[in-house]
Amino acid sequence: MEFAEAAAEHIPAMHRVRMSVRENVLSNPNLVTEKDYLEMLENNGKGWVCFEGGELVGFAIVDLKKRNIWALFVSPNSENQGIGKKLQKHMLDWTFAQPDVENLWLSTAPGTRAEQFYQKTGWQKTGFTASGELRFEMSRDFWLRNL
Repeated sequence: MEFAEAAAEHIPAMHRVRMSVRENVLSNPNLVTEKDYLEMLENNGKGWVCFEGGELVGFAIVDLKKRNIWALFVSPNSENQGIGKKLQKHMLDWTFAQPDVENLWLSTAPGTRAEQFYQKTGWQKTGFTASGELRFEMSRDFWLRNL
């Protein structure tokens, strides 16, 4: 397992992983475009990728402008190997090292494995978004205390 900072050349492989998931599936693949990935990586935040045997099998992207986890996805063939947890650690360690970031939030569909993952890794449920997704928050203090 190798981890690296995400770059523009990783976008096609990241999108393949994004479209391969069994839960939190995009209803329309055109809802997230190459331009969206570029905006996140070059202007809004930062991303990380995981490779196994030269293949990109997972990625995570944080949106610093919105203080939001924009993406955390692992290929179905690479699940249950700790990749999501390690990607999250890279992302949150870096994000909470930024001096002006005190809290992050994310949303996910209720009743999913993602919901369970976020609860197990310390995210706190804070309610629902307008679209009905669960909203979770993580504070810098909690993350640093529980590394």
